[in-house]
Amino acid sequence: MGVTQRLFHISVREGLREWLGHSAFDAEERLTAGGEPFSANGFSWTEAGPRDATAVALVAFPPHSYPMTLAARRRPLARAIVLDRSLEALPIFRLSDSSADDAVVNFAPDWGGRWRVLPSPGDRLPGTFDQDVYVEILHRYHEAALPSDGVITFTLHAFLRSMGRRVDGRTYEQLRAALTRLERTTLESTGAYYDAAAGTTLEGRFTVLSSVTIERRRTSDRDQLTLFPALTANEPGDARVTLAPIIRANIAADHTVTLSAARYAALSSPVARRLYRLLEVAREEGKVTWRVSLERIAEQLPLSQRYPSHLQRVLQPAHEMLLAAGLVRDVAVRQAQREWYVDYVLASRQS
Repeated sequence: MGVTQRLFHISVREGLREWLGHSAFDAEERLTAGGEPFSANGFSWTEAGPRDATAVALVAFPPHSYPMTLAARRRPLARAIVLDRSLEALPIFRLSDSSADDAVVNFAPDWGGRWRVLPSPGDRLPGTFDQDVYVEILHRYHEAALPSDGVITFTLHAFLRSMGRRVDGRTYEQLRAALTRLERTTLESTGAYYDAAAGTTLEGRFTVLSSVTIERRRTSDRDQLTLFPALTANEPGDARVTLAPIIRANIAADHTVTLSAARYAALSSPVARRLYRLLEVAREEGKVTWRVSLERIAEQLPLSQRYPSHLQRVLQPAHEMLLAAGLVRDVAVRQAQREWYVDYVLASRQS
């Protein structure tokens, strides 16, 4: 297959992915099976110039004729993000990307044990961008109907667009770094992480992703991408990641929390997003109200601030977002004796 033909196929593939959505098209490649010349509905790549790729894609694959995959049929139901409840109750992501916050995370849960987050040598701890990458991976895992091998594939371009992020060289590098951190950051449980499949707490270590592979396109192909206005010249190719078996097992055992993808995306603050995840843990535990000390919530989010006045300044904007989004009915910070507490009243879950 020549360079021009390959690039035409790339253009049609990317155009369809963008048009149909990542779930419908990532799940099942429809073009150039076995390297054969592209042909559909009377059109072939030789009949239309490379610059007509988008038009050919739209004519060749109108919405009413495209055979829907399982993921596409599930899309109206896949607005939920299903997360591992055990992991959500424990701190992983620093809510600051400052290098001053690179100390190991240590946390002692109320139910006992010890939890530590250990960065890879030479790297920092996962931060705010990594938190959103993690949530998007779990979103795609759910959309893909929980593949038994835990493998999720995507283009970095489509992934960033799904996150609502700008797509450029900087964010490509951020995404590659975040995926690598999720593979290499060690999560250490000493009786802290509950393994629902085994029915006991874990004594051991694991990572969020057990493998990450990013395949870049060949240089000869990338040099020709300027022929196709639908594509970005620095499009870096495809990623293949594998979710850790222990996380998949907890999700399979229904030891989960469920977020609304739309509501999560609407929260612009990383602190608000993390609080939303924690509040859903409280909801799954049957709580309508949740009282937590300021000191405790700083450890569980986690936040680097420790003084009550500083913590309140960080939490107040996040609390206002949660109230405006209808995720909580009320939030109050109170002092009892010498201790400061936050009282949350959960709102009813909306579809």
